[in-house]
Amino acid sequence: MNDLNRILLRVEKLMDRLEAVLPPAVPEVAWSASVAFRWRKASGQGYLQPVRHPHGIGLSDLHDIDRQKDLVDANTRQFVEGRPANNVLLTGARGTGKSSLIKACLNKYAARGLRLIEVDKADLIDLADIADLLDGRKERFIIFCDDLSFEASETAYKAMKAVLDGSVAAPPENLLIYATSNRRHLMPEYMQENLETKYLGDEIHPGETVEEKTSLSERFGLWVSFYPFDQDAYLDIVDHWLRTFGQERGMTDGAREEALQWALQRGSRSGRVAWQFARDWAGRKARPRVRAGRSDARRKK
Repeated sequence: MNDLNRILLRVEKLMDRLEAVLPPAVPEVAWSASVAFRWRKASGQGYLQPVRHPHGIGLSDLHDIDRQKDLVDANTRQFVEGRPANNVLLTGARGTGKSSLIKACLNKYAARGLRLIEVDKADLIDLADIADLLDGRKERFIIFCDDLSFEASETAYKAMKAVLDGSVAAPPENLLIYATSNRRHLMPEYMQENLETKYLGDEIHPGETVEEKTSLSERFGLWVSFYPFDQDAYLDIVDHWLRTFGQERGMTDGAREEALQWALQRGSRSGRVAWQFARDWAGRKARPRVRAGRSDARRKK
């Protein structure tokens, strides 16, 4: 009996040592915990982490991009309803509502089964694993890649190409990819690449380098372009956010003048700059919230 106890003790110590070396088990996906998830890595293993507080922006909060809203909203509605829909590439000026539009579509259709999974560029090599994880589930999933671009030396874009359209396995019917980028073709373009262009009669044939770069963006069925806002559009967005942040008068003469100065200092009249100014203005003008402290509690006694 003593020998058996010694063996069990040694086995227990060995197991403790193995557990310290082996990577932790991948946590089970808490599908009901949220409508948005992030793909995370721990000890080389990927897993879906629920987002506790998804961004609450709505489509009505996005001004002066009506055409873009209609296009992305219609495509998302088709997808949620089980009809054919396209992967979407949103490109253009920074701060014009590209990523906010995707989040707003999630909030509109989350009750109908839409879910969002944010994947960083560094983790795109795991797209095939993510697709396998989602295949067969009743929810509809959008893989969200924000501010996506690749340098010439990077190869992660090939994993995205395979999931979009280029693998022997068809992508799951409950999965789409929505990506935002400041680059139309997601990769840098150089003047010297034009030297590879060949002319056969009246036909122009781009070089292999150009073809390789455009082949990724062409796998997105829907391209949606965003453009810089003019002054009137910028001020309209400022007025909306001022009212959202509790400024009932909205755009006053003082707010207008400061909003223009704010944009001038940042060199941009984007929706993001308008939102940042409105937060600053509303924060300075709002009455501070009174919280009961220890002195108040003593007076109540």
